[in-house]
Amino acid sequence: MIFRENCKYDIAAVSSMGLRLCPAGRQSLFSGVPLLLQATSAETNVLSALSSLGMRTKVLTRFVEGLETSRYIKAELARRGIEAEGPDVPQGGPWGFRHQINFADSGFGCVPPAVQNDRAGEVGRSICAADFDVSKLFEEDGCRIFHLSGLAACLSETTGKACLELAKAAKAAGTKVSFDVNYRPSLHAGREKELYALFDELCALADILSGASYMVSGGKGRAKDLEEETVYAQQLRERYPEAELIFSCCRQEESANRHRVGAVLLENGSLTRRELQELDVCDRIGGGDGYLAGVLYGSLKGYDAKTCLDLGFAVSALAVSSPQDCAQPASEKQLWEICRGNAQIIR
Repeated sequence: MIFRENCKYDIAAVSSMGLRLCPAGRQSLFSGVPLLLQATSAETNVLSALSSLGMRTKVLTRFVEGLETSRYIKAELARRGIEAEGPDVPQGGPWGFRHQINFADSGFGCVPPAVQNDRAGEVGRSICAADFDVSKLFEEDGCRIFHLSGLAACLSETTGKACLELAKAAKAAGTKVSFDVNYRPSLHAGREKELYALFDELCALADILSGASYMVSGGKGRAKDLEEETVYAQQLRERYPEAELIFSCCRQEESANRHRVGAVLLENGSLTRRELQELDVCDRIGGGDGYLAGVLYGSLKGYDAKTCLDLGFAVSALAVSSPQDCAQPASEKQLWEICRGNAQIIR
């Protein structure tokens, strides 16, 4: 894949930032133990890994003016090396805007993890393309990849329109568009036909398409194994021929803390698979974002498809090995040690 040169940013993304609250020590949400606070979004999970690996990153979002939670999110983005652009909008009183809250526990053994989303009043639902200096980002500064996901696109009619406008502006400037479908049935309830049509449009604009089996699976969503994932990838290639790279991660859960993970990558019609590999899991949230981050990093570095999938597995493994939902690799060398299966101490 050939990317634009002489760009200020390697990757930018549009996202609705939120707060993640997790019980300490693998407890359930209802155990009454202290909750750990994180700043979160699927799109910045991708950016965080890439930023840690030296890539220049930027998030387009909205904040709530004057709230301590907004200050915390901004500080966390800065700590991770992610530049932020977007307005601070007035809260509008105690029943006005706020950042969404994601409650999540990790589960253990035969006890599955539980996630509850509280998105009432979410400021990200009001994101529009006019919030950002689009021509400066894509034309003047330059950006190699513009990433978006179905989680931001499906929040409201406004965010759906914004994602389309931003994707078209990016593509017109020669930026590669990455779209991770990230289908969530609970967020599509009552709007299935409308959102399927929106996602179809976004998939048709994408140069890099990930997690898109929902578009061809007849409502089944995720594949049961790598064989079915491969079939879906080939069907996506036929349906969206403009996509240069089609990626999908396959996960089989043996228990909450023991998974088998593999992936499929179709690059310009050439198929590469990474067979299922066992993986110990502390907290599974963010594992898919990590896999995609590794693939995008490899693509930006000009690595071959096998190497991209190896890096994807390593970043995913790093993401699920900690109680936070984003991976922050120390170096590319660390990722190769993970791929090698080296569990010895590195001095």
